Amino acid sequence: MSDSSMPSDAVSPVLPEYPEFSCAAVIVAGGQSSRLGHVPKASLSDGTSTLLDCALQAVRQASPRVVVGPDTLPVPSDVLLTREDPPFSGPAAAIHAGLERVAAQCEDSSTPAPKWCLILGVDTPRIAPAVQLLMRTAAVSDATTQPPLPEEDSPASEGFWGISEGIYQPLVGIYRYKSIRSVFSEGTTDASVRSFLRRLNPVSVKLSAQHTADVDTWEQAEQLGYTTSLWSSY
Repeated sequence: MSDSSMPSDAVSPVLPEYPEFSCAAVIVAGGQSSRLGHVPKASLSDGTSTLLDCALQAVRQASPRVVVGPDTLPVPSDVLLTREDPPFSGPAAAIHAGLERVAAQCEDSSTPAPKWCLILGVDTPRIAPAVQLLMRTAAVSDATTQPPLPEEDSPASEGFWGISEGIYQPLVGIYRYKSIRSVFSEGTTDASVRSFLRRLNPVSVKLSAQHTADVDTWEQAEQLGYTTSLWSSY
């Protein structure tokens, strides 16, 4: 499946009350799903929506939206699709690929780079309220003369990442686009996502465990109701 263009309403403000706020989104959707017997997470459905559908809906206000995964993923025409190189080289490599695809799209369309970029895994079907909270937190930080610090005497923060019940969520966050692109510019193959994100001194945003519940095992898939695979492999 080939990459497609940005949606025609891409110039509309993401948050009307913050008209200067702009945000892209990168969805990591190409892992091997080893704990699910290699059944693609993106394909799991509750009978109405797949996990991929849920992720795309959660970031529907972002532009451009980039899914990182195999070229067989069924994405809408207004969503870009790219792949980490080499395939299955980890989420850090996927984030790098997604950020570079955002840059290429902006260059091709002669549009400014977004101020912010959402990073989201494909396996959190109830994440939409958390995404809204992250976007509004980032927008408020733009409107504040003194940006928040992650802790006293630390460098200024370049983003926000979720924390739920004391557990950090590296694939649920929002970061200044230029900063995160720079941090993920090289050395990402089979690397730790968290090791790169820490360089951005992200501020923690408390998120509901209900919203961040993810699908890593069949037991979790059953708990969340996503047990039907709509395609068996990538």
